[in-house]
Amino acid sequence: MRALGIILAGGKNERLKDLTVNTALAAMPIAGSYRAIDFALSNMANSGINKVAVVTQYNSRPLVEHLSSSKWWDFGRKHGGLFVFTPYLTHDNSLWYRGTADAINQNMEYLKTSHEPYAIISSGDAVCKIDFNKVLAYHVEKRADITIVCKHVEGEDLHRYGVVQVDDDNRINEFEEKPIIPMGNLVSTGMYIIRRRLLIEMLEAIAKEERFDIVSDIIIRYRKQKKIYAYVHDEYWKSVASLPSYYNANLDFLDKDVRNYFFRQDPTIMSKVEDEPPAKFNVGSLVRNSLSSSGCIINGEVHNSMLFRKVFIGRNSIVKNSIILNGTYIGDNCYIENCIVDSKCNIPNGSVHKAEVGEIEIIVNREPFYL
Repeated sequence: MRALGIILAGGKNERLKDLTVNTALAAMPIAGSYRAIDFALSNMANSGINKVAVVTQYNSRPLVEHLSSSKWWDFGRKHGGLFVFTPYLTHDNSLWYRGTADAINQNMEYLKTSHEPYAIISSGDAVCKIDFNKVLAYHVEKRADITIVCKHVEGEDLHRYGVVQVDDDNRINEFEEKPIIPMGNLVSTGMYIIRRRLLIEMLEAIAKEERFDIVSDIIIRYRKQKKIYAYVHDEYWKSVASLPSYYNANLDFLDKDVRNYFFRQDPTIMSKVEDEPPAKFNVGSLVRNSLSSSGCIINGEVHNSMLFRKVFIGRNSIVKNSIILNGTYIGDNCYIENCIVDSKCNIPNGSVHKAEVGEIEIIVNREPFYL
């Protein structure tokens, strides 16, 4: 494919509360055995993009460890490959990234030394499957300067998205970032296509004015001067940048159709493989409408829940409508309902954690709190 990839995975996220205190949002576990960034990486690999940069900053260590080998996404090749960029001290610069545009601008050499005519920019915190070849063909057909992948979103809080308005030709004429009163339900997914040379020109222009953000300083500012089009994605897409959306995105994978779409229908989503034994269901255990990942040992009951790797459920314990992250130990005679349990938690025998319907309790190795 005639494009290079850039995945923006460096932002600080506080909407997932204690879950992202030590973990970058893009490294958050998804669907039992995956991480959020796996979807962006797989989309680029499956689209034939063989040169991808991941730009990270906040709590980057778990993400960098996950990306330690590029072979899982088929980026281990002589030409191209997977690049991981973090802020670093130089003679001319000692700044952390001040925004999405600045994050790319501080790694401008990646763009200037590449030869691909187009750049595809994606966030690292969305669960979706998309063929960028179709988006690029649309971009070329429209003779667009910038193409934004958009999605009609129903029944969610639109105040945390960028909401767009388009004309009859799908050209964007208005873009509101996190509006108080949304003007519609067509939102930006944070995926863009732009000519590489144009991107370089625009980044250098806004840097001279000390502007640092792609949305406010490029998309919104140039929406009248540049031809910016919306490509409407009509398949599954969900951002995991808030606690309810993270919870719901994981539980969506209890639906067989969603699992088949991502993991059975080509092209599939790829991830780093961990060598662990299959889940073990001991005598007396009961599991209904749940996913149990490799390394799990279950002695109690699990209903409508997602268990990540190496989770232990003790005798007579009940887990309902919950997400249990990697390496958590739940003792005997516990009751967990409507909760997200952080990685490597130790839940003592007899513990009870039950949130009301519509609430989500976060359990960490500190005091729990409610959304």
